[in-house]
Amino acid sequence: MEKLILLSNDDGIDAPGLQYLISFVKDLGKVVVVAPTQGMSGMSHAVTIESPLRLKKHNTIDNIERYSVNGTPVDCVKMAMDKVLNRKPDIIIGGINHGANSSVNILYSGTMAIAIEGAMLNIPAIGFSSLSYDLAYNMSHYEDWIKKIVRKTIDNGLPESTCLNVNLPAEETINGIQICNQSMGFWEESFDERIDTHKKPYFWLRGKFNLYEKEKDSDEFALENNFISIVPVKIDLTHHAYIETLRKQYKEE
Repeated sequence: MEKLILLSNDDGIDAPGLQYLISFVKDLGKVVVVAPTQGMSGMSHAVTIESPLRLKKHNTIDNIERYSVNGTPVDCVKMAMDKVLNRKPDIIIGGINHGANSSVNILYSGTMAIAIEGAMLNIPAIGFSSLSYDLAYNMSHYEDWIKKIVRKTIDNGLPESTCLNVNLPAEETINGIQICNQSMGFWEESFDERIDTHKKPYFWLRGKFNLYEKEKDSDEFALENNFISIVPVKIDLTHHAYIETLRKQYKEE
């Protein structure tokens, strides 16, 4: 049976990165696209619960079904599973995001929420992100790399509750693929206060990303050296090594 490939993103149905992704994987199976009506970057795993969702069918392009949802990336996956697809997809792919989702940025990422939703459903899933934030950036040199990663994931599957976070250097010359650990870092943030035309204050979030570390087996190190980074991600956030220590602390009371 032909493989069923569900695509979504967080930059919106018309985003260039999604069009590149469609063109790269359209020959690997039956592709169905369900993406947000507009950009939904930074939504993480948010779902819409207090306003109605609308599913819009778009014209097919190259026999590819395309739908948009006026909601979050995760809304799109859920809508696809319940209202669009007639069977479980063989793989769910998010991207190609315009901007990095390496290190702890995965926690904010709508692109990776798509992949994590797939992991929750035990469907192989990948989030692809480019380090370039430029919407006009030519992503054509990613094609062979993305096809390779998608094929391997379809052929070999992924462990239960696991997805892949894939980041692509913003360089035409890519040195290869590295399987990595997630780097640890944090955002140093502030709110820029401004005054609107009614002389009322409003705020705009600003921030600088800082790394705690950049070890040689980390995604940030790989990307700095023009390698594609692949981080296997589990949805279990339990700090297993700390459980016994914590149990002992509470037994002492």
